[in-house]
Amino acid sequence: MRPRTGDELRSIALELFASAGFAATSLQHIADAAGYSKSSVLYHFASKEALLAELLTPAVDRLTEILERYLDAGQTESSRSDFIDDFIDFLLQFRLELHTFINQGQSLGGIPVVDRARDVIVRLSDTLCSTDASVEDRLRFAIALGGAAYSLVAGMTFLGKDIAPIDELRPALRTVIIELLVPVALHNPTGKQ
Repeated sequence: MRPRTGDELRSIALELFASAGFAATSLQHIADAAGYSKSSVLYHFASKEALLAELLTPAVDRLTEILERYLDAGQTESSRSDFIDDFIDFLLQFRLELHTFINQGQSLGGIPVVDRARDVIVRLSDTLCSTDASVEDRLRFAIALGGAAYSLVAGMTFLGKDIAPIDELRPALRTVIIELLVPVALHNPTGKQ
């Protein structure tokens, strides 16, 4: 039994947007890959941008929730540890979406969902890395979070599979991200500990 048409089109579009790029993927490409007509795609999605918005919005919403939970908890070592766990779960669930808006964000500027994703990422960076953070700390942050996202997608892209089973990947990601972020001072805008 075939999956629902809209779900199938979303899945195929996400894979194509992440691998070939949004600009290089036409609605006809998506239709051909799914075995449908272009009119079937347009029946479900008003435009390629509308399809992209539908694909990326759940990831952007989830990342916003993770950031808000971290901010609401107060920026402590414990809340940072919880944030890292939430972020790893986010990476594993939304790796193609994250890959799409990180790697193509500049060329997709002006598309509201991509602009919103960029704003959340900048806000996340500003929250976890204070404005007076050293260059090394900013690089640690970027490598820890961006590098983890890239590594997950690179395994899928270049190897055609995950770089490791999820039950091995999750603890390995946690260890590496924590090791990279430990030296990065907690950003504490209120001055309280």
